[in-house]
Amino acid sequence: MNPIRGPLLTLATHQALMAARAAGQTTLDCSLDLGRSLSTVQLKPSGWTSEGIDYPDLAVCKERTIYHWAGESFQPVARFTTGLIKLVPTDWGPPTFEIDGIKMLPTAQVSPYADAERKVALIQPRGKVVLDTCGGLGYFAAWCLQGEAVQVQSYEKNADVIWLRSLNPWSPDHHAANALTLTHGDISEQIATLPSQSIDAVLHDPPRFGIAGELYSQAFYDQLARVIKPRGRMFHYTGSPNKLTSRRDVPNEVATRLQRAGFATELNGDGVVAVRGGKPAR
Repeated sequence: MNPIRGPLLTLATHQALMAARAAGQTTLDCSLDLGRSLSTVQLKPSGWTSEGIDYPDLAVCKERTIYHWAGESFQPVARFTTGLIKLVPTDWGPPTFEIDGIKMLPTAQVSPYADAERKVALIQPRGKVVLDTCGGLGYFAAWCLQGEAVQVQSYEKNADVIWLRSLNPWSPDHHAANALTLTHGDISEQIATLPSQSIDAVLHDPPRFGIAGELYSQAFYDQLARVIKPRGRMFHYTGSPNKLTSRRDVPNEVATRLQRAGFATELNGDGVVAVRGGKPAR
């Protein structure tokens, strides 16, 4: 458990603590960091101790909620500013997050962390300067670092998302990782400040089209073509919206605009792989 982030509780962990106490146990090995590690806690009549610090039992523990220690009590990892944003537990360990009830990362068939690993492999990050346009919880950045990227330039416009990742043990610590910079800013505006042909590869994981249409625009793709080097690779997440209900073919619309910007493209899973001025290798 990261002592800076402190213990995190989910309903599953809370129930395990209650069941162990009811069974007469005095200790329990459990995860207090969403499955990253195991900790041994000492059980007490109305609470528990971890790493010499006493914590009370949760009075209320809800499904689909993660609780963090806020100094005097456990509070949901959630904020409401312009909308409700919250960290949400998954069966896989690594959490997803929601904005106004809309899930931002896939979790039904695969861990969001493993999903990021597959997509990062498509841009072959080793030795590259990578632009991570919409940083989110930082899973793309984490795998870029593990894949030996030279530098990851990550942008995130939502301050509440940056707060979520500060509490998420699966998110990379941009203060500790020299190769990672995290900028609080809107990439649709910030990209104009990046030098031409300064980026080796791009990971573009924007919110859905109806929320952030500017990140699917021809003008934005032209900027991506400007900053990426010749033969530079990109993975662009599009999702897989149902054509019958959405009445749009977003992946092919994206591919067409990218081609106009000078990329060769191919559909890949829930996104598009693109190469600046070349054909993506299968």
